[in-house]
Amino acid sequence: MSMKPTSSKKESPSMRIAFEMNMDESYVQSMLDLLEDAIRTIQNKDNGGLSYEELYRNAYTLVLHKHGPRLYKLMKEVIEEHLRGEVRDIVVKSLYNDFLATLNTQWQDHKVSMQVIKDVFMYMDRVYVKNNKVDEVQDLGLKLFKELVVNHPQIKTHLTSTLLDMVSKERRGEIVDRGAVKATCEMLMTLGIKTRTVYEENFEQPFLEVSGEFFKMESQQFLAENSASVYVKKVEARIKEEAERAKHYLDLSSEVPITSVVERELISVHMKTIVEMENSGVVYMLKNDKQEDLKCMYGLLQRVEGGLQCMCEAMRGYIRECGKTLVDSEGDINNTVAYVQSLLDLKERFDEFLKNSFANDHTFKQAICSEFEHFLNLNPKSPEYLSLFIDDKLKKGTKGLTEQDIERVLDQSIVLFKFLVDKDVFERWVLLFPMVLRTLTLFQNNTNEICCFNLFHPISGIT
Repeated sequence: MSMKPTSSKKESPSMRIAFEMNMDESYVQSMLDLLEDAIRTIQNKDNGGLSYEELYRNAYTLVLHKHGPRLYKLMKEVIEEHLRGEVRDIVVKSLYNDFLATLNTQWQDHKVSMQVIKDVFMYMDRVYVKNNKVDEVQDLGLKLFKELVVNHPQIKTHLTSTLLDMVSKERRGEIVDRGAVKATCEMLMTLGIKTRTVYEENFEQPFLEVSGEFFKMESQQFLAENSASVYVKKVEARIKEEAERAKHYLDLSSEVPITSVVERELISVHMKTIVEMENSGVVYMLKNDKQEDLKCMYGLLQRVEGGLQCMCEAMRGYIRECGKTLVDSEGDINNTVAYVQSLLDLKERFDEFLKNSFANDHTFKQAICSEFEHFLNLNPKSPEYLSLFIDDKLKKGTKGLTEQDIERVLDQSIVLFKFLVDKDVFERWVLLFPMVLRTLTLFQNNTNEICCFNLFHPISGIT
């Protein structure tokens, strides 16, 4: 209830006291007694018959006549007595019977009463408090409630354990009173007076510690019971759930730290295990074209430091294995065109992974190119085979090769050409195939210049 003094035509005897210029001790004490009774009445929620104008004028006069220290001391002692006695006793008695609801009720009552008391002592706040650098009435009420109620040993311990127990129950799927938890967290934040210290000490720090242990055990269970793709989905669901909990009934500022705990225990600690999981990890997903699963894993691992590097290394190893297998089996293929086409098909597969699963990540793109360059140059005949591939494709088009057909053949070829270390060898072989040179010459005359032609330009000898 907000109160502002208003003028009155008729003054009571006590109001006249407020304007006595020469006040003796009895007058001072009578005003202090009046204000003390008023504070108690306000705290007991029986303040309907109080004259707030009268109370304000008495407080004003006391401060005006240099009795601010006595008035401030009196107000503090009355508030302390109420909190230490009635309020704390009520809360302690409710420890095992509707504890949070009782605590929150007492907190709400305290806030209302302090607002009224603040209005009564408004002049003291503006003058005495400011000049003497003591706590404002509102802040004093917060500090006293924190010290005498929330920080009372029995209440403090039980408050933390109750909040942690309710979060734990909800994680197990039980229904809890979110409203009570939210109100309590808001109370702790308010008691910090523009800081998070009270909230952190009484809830967040133990909450993060307990959560770390919980997620550590949960990760072991997830890994033992699920494939890599299912594990990833469960971790994503857990991150979402914890973020929503912070938004809905914890303080919103807890979202970042609790998410960090989840990421540490469920991702960072186990990322190598997830990536290398037999029959379900990255290699399995690549072998079986599980593009969506790879995309989900990429999204999860990018949350933590080193996550994508770990995944990229697994992909790199698989590419090298596939490429080496192709190069080593080249003698068995007995078909140079089929050999080159197999290399192109492999490159196309990983280009699809890069686009659909790895968000065109530059690191993954570099890894793919690096591995193709490595194993393509393991075979000294690669330049020869590439030239034969181009010649074969162009010869098959003699019945009617379109510009698009030529472009497609050259585009395919340039994919491998750019990985060749010894491009001079490729040039020597291309010069042996008139069809290739003739096609390149004709292609140059086309008004639609294609970028891949520019790379073959030096080879063709065309100026």
